[in-house]
Amino acid sequence: MRISAKADYAVRAMAELARAPGRPQKADDIAGRQDIPIRFLFTILSDLRQAGLIHSVRGPVGGYLLTPEPADLTLADVLRAVDGPLASVRDLRLTGLEYAGAAAALPDVWRAVRTSLRQVLEETTLADLAAGDLPPLVRERARTYEDDVRTYDDTARAGGDAGTPPG
Repeated sequence: MRISAKADYAVRAMAELARAPGRPQKADDIAGRQDIPIRFLFTILSDLRQAGLIHSVRGPVGGYLLTPEPADLTLADVLRAVDGPLASVRDLRLTGLEYAGAAAALPDVWRAVRTSLRQVLEETTLADLAAGDLPPLVRERARTYEDDVRTYDDTARAGGDAGTPPG
């Protein structure tokens, strides 16, 4: 599973808006605080506005605001707005997906991956993120990751992330 730059930036921008609900935030300020390229941020903000998650206020004290309350917006809502479905296999629906032979059980693996993503992303709200108070499930899974993290050579894969095994 790969989280796109667009999805990462979108969640970070929304966290900034959630930290000060009701107070318009300028795109330049969000971009500066989160180190997001401003042109890319404008594209992301447009997607979020089209999805109804934010709206803009014009004028000298204008900027962007969350439309729903931060406690009513999940990270899953944000990711779907900018990247579409949380997990898909070659853009096929997982319901009814079937493979033959040795790969017959693979659709269940993909379903389990999607369910795990949904559990974390649909349980975590922007209010949780902005307050730094993550749900117990998320804290538990983050702790499991920290306990099991392995060290890999970052140069083994072009563009690989720290902690990502080669291959």
